[in-house]
Amino acid sequence: MKLKVSQDILLSAIQTVQNVVSSKTTLPILSNILMNAEKSFLRLNATDLDIGISCEIPVEIIEEGAITIPAKRFSDIIKEMPSGEILINAKKNNQIDIEGESCRFKLNGLPKEEFPKFPEFKDKEEVCIEQGLFKNMLNLTSFAVSHEESRYVLNGVLLEIIGDIIRMVATDGRRLAKIEKKLPFSVKKDITAIIPIKAVQEITRNLKDEGDVSFIVGMNQILFNINGVLIATRIIEGDFPNYNQVIPKPTKNRITINTQDILSSIRRANLLATTDFQAVKFEVFSDKMVVSKTTPDVGESREEISVEYGGPEMIVGFNPHFLIDFLKNVEQEQIDMELLGADKPAVMRLGDYLYLALPMRI
Repeated sequence: MKLKVSQDILLSAIQTVQNVVSSKTTLPILSNILMNAEKSFLRLNATDLDIGISCEIPVEIIEEGAITIPAKRFSDIIKEMPSGEILINAKKNNQIDIEGESCRFKLNGLPKEEFPKFPEFKDKEEVCIEQGLFKNMLNLTSFAVSHEESRYVLNGVLLEIIGDIIRMVATDGRRLAKIEKKLPFSVKKDITAIIPIKAVQEITRNLKDEGDVSFIVGMNQILFNINGVLIATRIIEGDFPNYNQVIPKPTKNRITINTQDILSSIRRANLLATTDFQAVKFEVFSDKMVVSKTTPDVGESREEISVEYGGPEMIVGFNPHFLIDFLKNVEQEQIDMELLGADKPAVMRLGDYLYLALPMRI
């Protein structure tokens, strides 16, 4: 393999794929990037066996071929190379020469045959939707994913497409985020897949606000195509909980509140939180909400914010992070919060988006 490529284009491609490379793997080949030069393109692949990512860039190919190179060291070298054209030459002993205008490196690699093959998806329906829509749906749900390994089925975002409705749901058992949108088409076959959170983060990182993203669901994997960047990930196996069972029916007693007012007040109260004393107290009256926090041996805070409310007065406590994660992703200037009691969840419904958080003792 021998090729010429621009330093900035190559660096961008390396940075696109190297996030999935694990530094702690017991298999040396998984610490490498596969470089495959064909026709007028260089394709870069990386994988941790759960997620695979692939992208291609235009290069001047002098000789076709393929080799795998240690991802981090290769990235560090290309990053420090002077800008301009780089000549890469792979030798038969699995060593490559990296030559810039005024410097040269030799780097040892491994044979391409040892690298895991990128999965293939044949004869499956391809779904194509707007990147901005898909990214927004992931942002409004993925923060609620569980990170407890014992609850592996909750370690990802549920993706459902039934007819012309696309839905995403995430929960960690103490909070739940659900959003659904209507598509301009209907799928031939309903889709259900739980996408692992690591893959969700990689997909979100590559999504833009314009253009389309397409995906194909296989037997136990799903493949995303984002502007030519291919991301294949294993699907979490298992049955996602029946989320509809835990969503309360809407109530008329809603608290209308300014989004930034309550977000700022919770953030200030959270300054006094500790691991043992997390809950922030909310006291609700007809025209105001008192947000307070008392932590032994640390201090206390109290703040009043204006609200519109026609229900009974109540006191309830919540983990501040559960509300902050939701509120910082909300674009609406005002939200309606449904509080059903000190031992009942808070529910926020914003059109086709719903967020639910269980209370804490105070």
